[in-house]
Amino acid sequence: MTRTTQPEFPRLVPLGRLRMEPFRQEISATEAERAALARRFDLVALDRLSATVELTRRGEDMFSLRAAFSAEFVQSCVVTLDPVGGTVSEEFTLLYGPPEMEAQAGQTVEDEVAFEPIAGTAIDIGEAVAQQFSLALPPFPRSPGAAIDAEAPPADDSGPLAAALSRLADRRIEPPR
Repeated sequence: MTRTTQPEFPRLVPLGRLRMEPFRQEISATEAERAALARRFDLVALDRLSATVELTRRGEDMFSLRAAFSAEFVQSCVVTLDPVGGTVSEEFTLLYGPPEMEAQAGQTVEDEVAFEPIAGTAIDIGEAVAQQFSLALPPFPRSPGAAIDAEAPPADDSGPLAAALSRLADRRIEPPR
């Protein structure tokens, strides 16, 4: 995913730093980064976002990112707009490489691994974690006991549409001869 603005949680790892042995790092979002991510993902608050990441070289121009992250956050209930707290812990794997390698990469890795083209001389592991966190957020958070009263509106039998529909229903359709 390409962003045109500065990422809120940047953690750049220069490609030249990556050797054959895995590069491991633990990262955590600062208070300012969490506030910016909360605005980006329309959260009431993001209390914690941390991850353990491992970058591994897979050939000359290919790199594998494996990460496990966890977060504590607050969203707005879609029914009542009350705050709803949540936690999430997930793992993911991404494969990075030159854009022209995407077709080849798709043949050599399992389906659950997404390909990300490398743009520049570094991989932003913080942005990768932020994007995966956004995908893990509940799309329709609800407060406990929040319900939508789904009563059908009363039928209006007196309007012009009702009259037209009544005339159509009364017509007798003759089969073609």
